[in-house]
Amino acid sequence: MVNHRARNREAPTKTKTQPTFMELQRNYIHIYIDTMATLAAAATVTANESPKKNRIQVSNTKKPLFFYVNLAKRYIQQHNEVELSALGMAIATVVTIAEILKNNGLATEKKVLTSTVGMKDENKGRLVQKAKIEIVLGKSEKFDNLMAPSDTTNESKAAADDKK
Repeated sequence: MVNHRARNREAPTKTKTQPTFMELQRNYIHIYIDTMATLAAAATVTANESPKKNRIQVSNTKKPLFFYVNLAKRYIQQHNEVELSALGMAIATVVTIAEILKNNGLATEKKVLTSTVGMKDENKGRLVQKAKIEIVLGKSEKFDNLMAPSDTTNESKAAADDKK
């Protein structure tokens, strides 16, 4: 007697279906955007012949704030201007750096650019728009005087050492 209920049934195997038009279109859009971004980056580098030597790309997680402030001072000293740029959450850090340099009389604001950049989200694999800021600061007229070691502070330190 055959037990019809206990018959060996194999789980239906999934057949590979053809991708839908929307899936194909989405994939082609991602490939197109990635290709265009790569071409734009390559064109920028070749147009300038080399990446900018006075650009600081700021991250709010990798280095402390005053690392970037001191680096910007050095770039202003060497190149007479510095370009600070950041994406997303690091924008506040760039603005803070620029304000510190301006309030201390070391730099003047030359240019501020804002834009959005399409980036691929690594976790979700989709295109995400991120805010971007670029601030160009120039050397102020007082920069050299403020950065030069003052003789009065050295004299006061020497006088304090003599009293001991």
